Amino acid sequence: MEGGVTARSTRASGAAGKAGARKIARRLRLASFNIQAGATVRNFREYVTRGWQHVLPHHTKRTNLKLIADALVPFDIVGLQEADGGSLRSNFDNQTETLAEAAEFPFWTHQSNRRMVGVAESSNGVLSRLEPSAVYDHKLPGRIGGRGVLEVRYGNVTHGLHVFVAHLSLTPAARRIQLAFIAELLEAAPNAVLMGDLNCTADSPEMCWLLDHSALTFPAGVAPLTFPSWQPQRAIDHILVSPNLRPRKLRALPFDVSDHLPLAVDILLPARCSIDAMLAPG
Repeated sequence: MEGGVTARSTRASGAAGKAGARKIARRLRLASFNIQAGATVRNFREYVTRGWQHVLPHHTKRTNLKLIADALVPFDIVGLQEADGGSLRSNFDNQTETLAEAAEFPFWTHQSNRRMVGVAESSNGVLSRLEPSAVYDHKLPGRIGGRGVLEVRYGNVTHGLHVFVAHLSLTPAARRIQLAFIAELLEAAPNAVLMGDLNCTADSPEMCWLLDHSALTFPAGVAPLTFPSWQPQRAIDHILVSPNLRPRKLRALPFDVSDHLPLAVDILLPARCSIDAMLAPG
């Protein structure tokens, strides 16, 4: 389903100029972050003792969102997972919009995936300094609903950049079905980025299947550890790219506001990747 692009009502002076300077080198800075709806967990015990954060608002979430926004300022495109879409636990704020405003991203969009009767609304989101040409809301298959992949396209279908943001299921069987669905979407996207909390490691059978059935590759030989943020032991957050995007500097950022660390990578766009005129006007 094709959706609309939500733009900020005000623009920050200088934001378009920064993006334009990077465009000349055809380099984009990307990040992916599971923000856990703005909640902070410092150890596994706090999933129980601070479990109320998943259903109730608290002033620390707004403080955390400000810290997250500050950390995201250097990036051109950011994929968010577990951003609340506007429910009780976020004090009815759409957290993707809040981050766009605070970090001065001219464009944002979000995909609502799981609603709990006004108490919680888990969403994927995209913050962008480039103007998307299309946004697609794809619901992922699975026995239990509430998962999706948000596709944002820049430029035309054939030579544009396609960014996919996903938060996959906890079970291998469900992830295998979901990655098969994503692989079909990738067939029409020669310049693609898949980012998100994929809930599996790079050597998992389902991830190996995706690599065998798509052109995506990992930017580095070793996937950065991202979970849990206070003592990272697993690499379950990923940014995969088409080989012609020439990725550089894949890294986990030392920023432990959420229970996941954010991932970042730079990409160099091929000459035929048509994102000209996608920059936000000043």
